[in-house]
Amino acid sequence: MASSATFNRGLALLVAVTAFMEFLDGTVIQTAAPAMARDFGVRAADINVAMTVYLLALAVCIPATGWLADRFGTRSVYITSIVIFTLASVLCAMAPSLLWMCVFRAIQGIGGSMMVPVGRLAVLRAVEPRDLLQAMAYLTWPALLAPVIAPAVGGILADTIGWRWIFIVNVPIGIATLIAAFVLVPRSTELRRSPLDGSGLVILAVGLAALVMAGELVGGAQTDWAAVVVALVVAAAMGVLFWLRIRRSADPVLDLTALRIDTFRVGNVGGGVYRLMISAVPFLVTLLFQAGFGWSAAQAGLIVIALFVGNIGIKPATTPLIRRFGFRAVLVGSNAIGAAILLAMVFIDATTPIIVTVVLLVASGAIRSIGFSGYNTIQFVDVPGGLKNGANTLASTMQQVATGLGVAVAALLVRLGTALAASVTVHGEWLGYRWAFVGAAALLLIPLVESIRMPAAAGAHVTQ
Repeated sequence: MASSATFNRGLALLVAVTAFMEFLDGTVIQTAAPAMARDFGVRAADINVAMTVYLLALAVCIPATGWLADRFGTRSVYITSIVIFTLASVLCAMAPSLLWMCVFRAIQGIGGSMMVPVGRLAVLRAVEPRDLLQAMAYLTWPALLAPVIAPAVGGILADTIGWRWIFIVNVPIGIATLIAAFVLVPRSTELRRSPLDGSGLVILAVGLAALVMAGELVGGAQTDWAAVVVALVVAAAMGVLFWLRIRRSADPVLDLTALRIDTFRVGNVGGGVYRLMISAVPFLVTLLFQAGFGWSAAQAGLIVIALFVGNIGIKPATTPLIRRFGFRAVLVGSNAIGAAILLAMVFIDATTPIIVTVVLLVASGAIRSIGFSGYNTIQFVDVPGGLKNGANTLASTMQQVATGLGVAVAALLVRLGTALAASVTVHGEWLGYRWAFVGAAALLLIPLVESIRMPAAAGAHVTQ
């Protein structure tokens, strides 16, 4: 195929690298928590608040990125985001206490909230439809690769040269990407002077914060269910207020117009459930091996690598598969086969040959990678130029919430499976970890039904 004059591979790679930094820093401190806790004089479990603050800052600030890009231009906002993220990384490395670490992580999350959606917008605005698949392939790998190396990077740095280097390594990458951004990111030719919907932003920020906080509470080792209910009630109330607000606002901070486009809705409603399960499955698998089978953390960590080997190994084939079979067939197959593999996980136990477990994990990772690429691309195939900014902001917000709720849903599935198994057998605790995969497979029926209903020719102008 002839190379497109509008698809800037250098720009796509730059955005992918900065996205990788943002995804990596979401969980990289998890394995370094004991070392950080010793320095700060707190419990290792308390370090989780630094991850929660980062995720909250991302979720709350993403809705404002669309207005910022329109008002100041994608180039200016993207460069500013890299500067904020890099400087915040330096501050995190110098944090004298957990309180200051949380403050600096919040600033880092603000920078990260602009890097990914605004960078992706810079790519989407210039790319031709025929190159959308290739462009999204560049932008997809960070979300697949970052979970592979985040635990290893955090653990190795903490055990060797110190946990503060987790943040210091962002500095040379940030400087390099900043220089590249000045060269590669085109200047915006059209800027909009529309006023910021401040009231809508506050309502949405409170609602998203409450929703993410509810997820973090459910995903914790001990859950305060009263606090979860309060958070969900607040999130629901803010959702209603925001819906009433956008009906009266000419320029809402989050434009829902793109949801009227069938392919965009498939990519973000059914695709949201799919992304949620991508975040949930590694947690379910690790918990099954450690708590269910009694394996050590090292044993569980090594075998879970197979899941991500499948993710990355199949990546070169995802675009050819979509071109060959089309979006509907790929999404239907990804959901159906993915659900079947999750059901197969119910039947493995500590006596199952390792090779069988590894094959299931590699297959699960490969199938999820194919579906992830399909959903990431189908959401934008029919979005017209005038809606790209609003659609991109809406997609980024929905994806961040789905990713943030993944562990919470996984934890809830385990608790439901354990409670159900305990009512029928004395081995309910370990059996519940396996039965949780039934719930995970059932959730994939939602995107499966939605993808079946999608027209067979959806996105054909992109796959040709």
